[in-house]
Amino acid sequence: MAGKTSKSSKSRKNGPVRVPVLTRLRRWIRRALWLLVLAVLALVLLFSVVNPPITHTMWVEKGKYGALKRDWVPMTDIAPVMARSVVAAEDANFCRHWGFDLDAIQAAIDAGASRGASTISQQVVKNVFLWQGRSWTRKALETALTPLVELTWSKRRILEVYLNVAEFGPGVFGVEAAAQASFGISAADLSATQAARLAAVLPNPRGRSVRAPSAFVRRRAVSIADGAATIRKDGRDDCFEN
Repeated sequence: MAGKTSKSSKSRKNGPVRVPVLTRLRRWIRRALWLLVLAVLALVLLFSVVNPPITHTMWVEKGKYGALKRDWVPMTDIAPVMARSVVAAEDANFCRHWGFDLDAIQAAIDAGASRGASTISQQVVKNVFLWQGRSWTRKALETALTPLVELTWSKRRILEVYLNVAEFGPGVFGVEAAAQASFGISAADLSATQAARLAAVLPNPRGRSVRAPSAFVRRRAVSIADGAATIRKDGRDDCFEN
């Protein structure tokens, strides 16, 4: 009995057992990672209904070309042919995949990775939540987030966000600003030819011009216009059309 009392008194005298610094650090890292995951999940859910105020690319470009040109417009204020043209140019199977186009990925592998295989969904994730570049870290995050966006956003919402955050020229973001800057009209009034011309500068708006198109851009625009018409004819626009 006396031994127990002595042991208890000794424990109280020495105070509480201290947690090793490394253990505490691991706990804080785990908590920080969980908080980061929850924050990203919250943003994904929030942006399914709320328009992203700015993207990393916009922030980087801010001030380079003066004030950014950007006017957010809903899908109802964008000519349907513009939506079809972007899909034809960037992701013809947009309505048929769950975020990754496996056929396009295989084609890119067969071509020696000389062509891109990113879907519109992947580009939205990159533009809205991440940053530009080709690092493995960014690609891994993009791969993890794309299915989540596909799961929580409608295809129409994904395309709407893409059309409003894509860069169509130096400092020109979104199809409304691009239509105004290039043709002096709103996105709702774009013709098939104008829509194809805008889509033709993607995904390299700084190396291609809408107002002074090269022969390559003109040829690409013709191909995109044909593709947009085909997408409408065979029903590959059913996930984003009214």
